[in-house]
Amino acid sequence: MSGAALGLEIVFVFFLALFLLHRYGDFKKQHRLVIIATLLAWYLCFLIVFILPLDVSTTIYNRCKLAVNSSPAESNGSYVTLAPSKQKCFKPWSYIPDGIMPIFWRVVYWTSQFLTWILLPFMQSYARSGGFSITGKIKTALIENAIYYGTYLLIFGAFLIYVAVNPNFNLQWNQLQTIGIAAANTWGLFLLVLLLGYGLVEIPRSHWNGAKRGYLLMKTYFKAAKLMTEKADAEENLEDIMEEVRKVSESIKYNHPLRKCVDTILKKCPTEYQERMGRNMDDYEDFDERQNSYPSEKSLAKLHKQVIYSVQRHRRTQVQWQILLEQAFYLEDVAKNESSATRQFVHTFHSQEPENKIVQYFYTPTVEWYWECLLRPWFYRVLAVVLATFSVIVVWSECTFFSTKPVLSLFAVFIQLAEKTYNYIYIEMACFLTIFFLSICVYSTVFRIRVFNYYYLASHHQTDAYSLLFSGMLFCRLTPPLCLNFLGLTHMDATISHKNTQPTAYTSIMGSMRVLSFIADGFYIYYPMLVVILCIATYFSLGTRCLNLLGFQQFMGDSEMTSDLIDEGKELIRREKRKRQRQEEGENRRREWKERYGNRDDSTRSRAVHTDQKESSFSETNASRPLSKYTRSNGRTERDRIELLQDAEPLDFNADSVNDDPLESDSGR
Repeated sequence: MSGAALGLEIVFVFFLALFLLHRYGDFKKQHRLVIIATLLAWYLCFLIVFILPLDVSTTIYNRCKLAVNSSPAESNGSYVTLAPSKQKCFKPWSYIPDGIMPIFWRVVYWTSQFLTWILLPFMQSYARSGGFSITGKIKTALIENAIYYGTYLLIFGAFLIYVAVNPNFNLQWNQLQTIGIAAANTWGLFLLVLLLGYGLVEIPRSHWNGAKRGYLLMKTYFKAAKLMTEKADAEENLEDIMEEVRKVSESIKYNHPLRKCVDTILKKCPTEYQERMGRNMDDYEDFDERQNSYPSEKSLAKLHKQVIYSVQRHRRTQVQWQILLEQAFYLEDVAKNESSATRQFVHTFHSQEPENKIVQYFYTPTVEWYWECLLRPWFYRVLAVVLATFSVIVVWSECTFFSTKPVLSLFAVFIQLAEKTYNYIYIEMACFLTIFFLSICVYSTVFRIRVFNYYYLASHHQTDAYSLLFSGMLFCRLTPPLCLNFLGLTHMDATISHKNTQPTAYTSIMGSMRVLSFIADGFYIYYPMLVVILCIATYFSLGTRCLNLLGFQQFMGDSEMTSDLIDEGKELIRREKRKRQRQEEGENRRREWKERYGNRDDSTRSRAVHTDQKESSFSETNASRPLSKYTRSNGRTERDRIELLQDAEPLDFNADSVNDDPLESDSGR
């Protein structure tokens, strides 16, 4: 099994990252380089989280093996070994051979840092650029990132000059590398604590509120009112941009040098606008540069950028509106079915997507009623209590992990108890649950936060390229300090435990933080205590209240604005519900009409076709007869048709021309 666990987790994490990226991104419409870069960033960050428990168990086994083979007073290299254990050291099932993990962590870490500090910012500017060629987009991205890269180069250059001039500093390359890692981790830890303080409170509270049907329904009404405003704003913005595109398309004719740029812009427009502009175009007129003023290529690039943004925003709001409607209808169905005597879940509307037959077989209406109306609220309450317990343990450990005698961090206590018995399964499970919960608290906040319309991760393939790349940057900057914080909570970091024991392979590539003692002994230890203040602020919704006072509409139960938006959203949902009911009633009537009269229409249609075939064959056989006979037979056929029509329609007995039928007189004659 040596190395097999590492290979399995590498494959599993890849498909996990691919699944999440498929949920938020759009593989068909977005650029391949954007998809590949984002997938690589997410994959590396998730890989660090999943592989780190294996590194911990392997390190504990190496410590045990070293302690057994050495005497208590014997010194071995740069660290002192522990007392020999009476129990034999068992090799863990997930043991990774020596030399693999340092190389693995070095490749993963420096690749993620290259992505977050160099490649992804450049690709963000490239994706948002409105240029019409690869060269133009690269030029725009370099200009936009010149200040970004120049600032870092200026700081790094000033630091190198200071070190070179000051004789008290004698730094080597490894120490400079450690300083760079410490600077990146400090920036990440600053943001990590902010996101962690929000997630530790909001995740248990969201699951607890998930058991309240009335709360979820009111919040859905509130979201509907806000989303309708955003949807109307997106439609208005798209109309304005399309009007500008129409004017540009009409002014720049087919033989203008910039016509290719206009055609590129038109391809990004929705189909209905393309057809409308295509009908109004008149490309038979030549352009005259002396009479008309034409837009420049720079202004067309700006318009191209606005078109991409407005179309993406409009499409996203349309999809989110449909998803929110389905959610609101389902919550209303749950509220209605709670008092059902038959204990079978009845949906107001049928699902628009075909359901799996296996799911339909097991997830019957009775099972669905028991789950939605009885079991699911209690399941969410129990899960909320478990998550709240984890949050309390994390907060306590963040405030006490610097204490080594006695050990107050609960995570460190759990790991040390398992280390005494060398229960590697328990060690890996405890490490995995701890770092997985920390990652969920941090990463879920990244998925939830929204910076106006510049950064927003929307599910159902509605996230734009800029937001995907920005999320990859955040993940790569947050994951290394998150793992260091986890190792500090479990006292696996020598900087925290103050023991000269064998470090983990992950901390070995970070170097010794003693180079910057004020960061190792100060910021890394005492700054995470700030999570207590952030948790208290999140619990009392101080941030939400501040945003509400500033005019940003937030869901608050005791706010008058929230009540007005809930009423508005309820009316919008009711209106959409009536509209969908009318559509379904119309479809049902058409279906019933087709089922009732479809066979009759088919038989009538086949009889008419048979009659036409007989008439055509009759006319072909009599083609060689005299013209008078052909005319008389044709007249008899027309007479038969008129008689059928007269039988079908009511007769007008007051008409004077009832008997003045020329065909009747012809037959009498």
